[in-house]
Amino acid sequence: MLRTTLAGLRLHKSRYVTTVLAIMLGVMFTTGTMVFADTLKAGYEKTVMGAATSVDAVAVEGEREPEDPGDPWETVPLTDEHLEQVRALPQVSAADGMARGEAVLLDGDGRAFGFFPPKALSFGEHSRFSAAEGSLPADGGEIALATSTAEQLGFAVGDRVTVLDRDQEKREFTLTGLVDFGAEPIYSQAGAIVFDPATLREMTGVRGYAEIDALAAQGYTDEQVADAVSEAVGSGFEVRTGERFGLDMAEGSGADTEMLRVVLLLFAFIAMFVAGIVIYNTFAILIAQRQRELALLRCVGAKRSQVFRSMLAESLVVGVVSSVLGVLAGIGIGMAGAALGGPALGMGAADLAVTPAAVATGLVLGTVVTVFSALVPATRATRVSPLAALRTSATAAGLEKGTGWVRVVLGLLAFAVSAALVAVSRFSGTGTTGPVIVTGAALVAFLGVVVLGPLLVRGIVGAVGLPLRRVGVPSMLAVDNSVRSPRRAATAMIALTVGATLITGYSVVSASTETTLTRTLEEQFPVDYQISTQYGPEGGAQEDTDGQDPAEEAGDGAAEGVPAEGAGDGGTEGAAEGAGDGAAEGAADAAPAADEDGPTVPLDQGIPAGVFDVLSAQEALERVIADRSVYVEVDGGQSLPVTTYVNGRLGVDLTADTVEGDLTDLGPGKVVLSEGYAEGARVGDTFTLPGLWGAADRDLEVVAVTEDAQRLSGATVDPHDFNAAFPRVSEDRSLYVIADPDAEQAQVRESVYDSIEDHPTLQVMSTAEMKEQFSGILDIAFYTVAAMLGLAIVIAVFGISNTMALSVLERTRESALLRALGLTRAQLRRMLSVEAVLLCLIGAGIGILFGVLFGWAAADSALPGLVFAVPVGQISVFIALSVLAGLVAAVLPARRAAGTSITGALASE
Repeated sequence: MLRTTLAGLRLHKSRYVTTVLAIMLGVMFTTGTMVFADTLKAGYEKTVMGAATSVDAVAVEGEREPEDPGDPWETVPLTDEHLEQVRALPQVSAADGMARGEAVLLDGDGRAFGFFPPKALSFGEHSRFSAAEGSLPADGGEIALATSTAEQLGFAVGDRVTVLDRDQEKREFTLTGLVDFGAEPIYSQAGAIVFDPATLREMTGVRGYAEIDALAAQGYTDEQVADAVSEAVGSGFEVRTGERFGLDMAEGSGADTEMLRVVLLLFAFIAMFVAGIVIYNTFAILIAQRQRELALLRCVGAKRSQVFRSMLAESLVVGVVSSVLGVLAGIGIGMAGAALGGPALGMGAADLAVTPAAVATGLVLGTVVTVFSALVPATRATRVSPLAALRTSATAAGLEKGTGWVRVVLGLLAFAVSAALVAVSRFSGTGTTGPVIVTGAALVAFLGVVVLGPLLVRGIVGAVGLPLRRVGVPSMLAVDNSVRSPRRAATAMIALTVGATLITGYSVVSASTETTLTRTLEEQFPVDYQISTQYGPEGGAQEDTDGQDPAEEAGDGAAEGVPAEGAGDGGTEGAAEGAGDGAAEGAADAAPAADEDGPTVPLDQGIPAGVFDVLSAQEALERVIADRSVYVEVDGGQSLPVTTYVNGRLGVDLTADTVEGDLTDLGPGKVVLSEGYAEGARVGDTFTLPGLWGAADRDLEVVAVTEDAQRLSGATVDPHDFNAAFPRVSEDRSLYVIADPDAEQAQVRESVYDSIEDHPTLQVMSTAEMKEQFSGILDIAFYTVAAMLGLAIVIAVFGISNTMALSVLERTRESALLRALGLTRAQLRRMLSVEAVLLCLIGAGIGILFGVLFGWAAADSALPGLVFAVPVGQISVFIALSVLAGLVAAVLPARRAAGTSITGALASE
């Protein structure tokens, strides 16, 4: 039987071409993902380890628990005394300290770089870092930049660079070198500036060191040096060997790599799932076509178990060969991905990492999926009667059974369960639970399509085929051929249905999310520009505050360390906040300022006084709105954001969806609460607003309750009540600009930027730019996901092509007879093309319907206030691609059918 099986494979190897391609693609994606992730991780490790292992011991600043439990942990820097003690150790040959603060770097246009200031550093000769290009600064007129920072700003060695000092005064420096900080997030994300030690203290006020790096003296191990340094600096500071420090950093840097690996492997799973469907369909058709061959084997003495093992052996050989090819292709794909995508992800140079696990996973996965997919067809092969050898027809009769009532009941039950799960997701609330339930509903629906596939094919082809029958003889024959083998057509199209559902569903989620955010920006926050502060330099023990309390030093109660609204992710967070995340976000981790007379309250580093007045005086601007906010503790210890909008009209300029009440009723003595903070309060109830710094508590009437996750989050009060309750808050957190409708866009932009010309740290974002950023991010995500899911579509098309090829092989005499009756080669090719297009359209059509339904359900369960949007353009493109896929799938089978000799085919049986 083994010789018979191998001989059959050699004789009919062309039948397995598309099956081999389907398996190979799935394995290629799996292996390529693992190789890419392993190479990326190795790159991170090499970059981080390369810096860390250049020193033998690393001591880092400590943390101290604050006296007030509500305050954040305090940073404890290493001191000059610690450094001298380390240098005096016999185990240490040399040591240097690295001081770290923050400084504002200006770009070529004189604006602050980033929403977060870069880290400002100074370090000596014996440090983890060194100049990758040029040299480190030697005096107060020179600086070095992180390589990534210089690339983003377009700076090169020799350029003049401007940095703001502690008093926000501009100072120019000559860029003397570039430092490669590798993958350390603290430097790679916000950027880094390197000064000489004296200039760093002058620019930032930093005292002490964030890190001390030590080199081992001859005869001492790294562990001995680390132990000695740890004893010298005392408790409260963490000391590790350079190797251990590097491993810990690499592990942290590799976390994103592992997440990327999981996401990519999810797409690989989808590809292998679709490949499994194609494999099953191929073996089912092959076994049905080989009934006479199998029956003949039974006649000459083959047992059922031998036939079963023969089929599994056949699938095993196909799986192993395909998997080997897939692993080889995957290594190439992984290498290309690391070379092209690695630098974009901050990966350092690294050799290709091909681990045994990646190779073994690809080989085992491809082989197991192939054999498992062939189990049912192989079992069916054992049921072939020896009498089938006496039949004169070799058609795939095994696939021509009708759709019985049991199948109909099971299919309808699957659809009913799927619908019930979608209904359950509607009541699960927003979050991750809903999308998970919807995913389960989609899987159950796919099961229903598998069960009811033949019935669906008959019904859809019957409806679509009516106009096609009038087009011509080839189209009429194609329609008849499609319904003649509905089970074969159904199993062929299900793979495409899965891919179409996923792509359509994701496109619906993406389009609905973009539409929802756009509507929120336009309706709830109709401004043209938002102005906010750059996230201020971090406070703590390293700051030279001359012993003053941070709140006192700020003068008006504006404490350092709280992110301004809109900070982070290139402005995306600020836009998201404007899109409905609420004023509470962005300050949850803020450092609270000590309050002598009331609850703790974090305050923003505000916009400089006078900016509001300058903007308000611009003729091109219709209205300027100031946003002020604090956090207070209410009953139960809950932190409540309290916000007021100076010169803002609630219900007109600023809106939100309300549970009850009217936003326009807000005025002195009244308050608007969001539902999550209202704690059952209704319109007309009294809400007590705690006063701070000696101010009396104020009883306010609730005039409206808004829905959660809206712009108006927490408590929104009138400016009169806000100023009375919080007299020390006089600076604005953000400014919102509404342009004069008659003003030119260029004039409006010029007015805004001219007004803040003397304040380079202020960040400006237009609503149009916010929308563009959101659209760009969502588009990139969509096309990336679509490209990955496109692999499943390609595999599905291979499956349809395989089905067509096997169908043509089975209908050789029939095609010859049609040619003998007058059907031309072109008409025969057209018939097969229309048949393939029908299969693709049925699969894609069902997938699109499922995608719209489940995409809506998933988005609605995850995003509050969803505005449902169907991307008609993208779906139209997908339908057109489905037609093209059908034509491509039919090319080779049609050529083979048209090229077959009429007399030879008719005489073959």
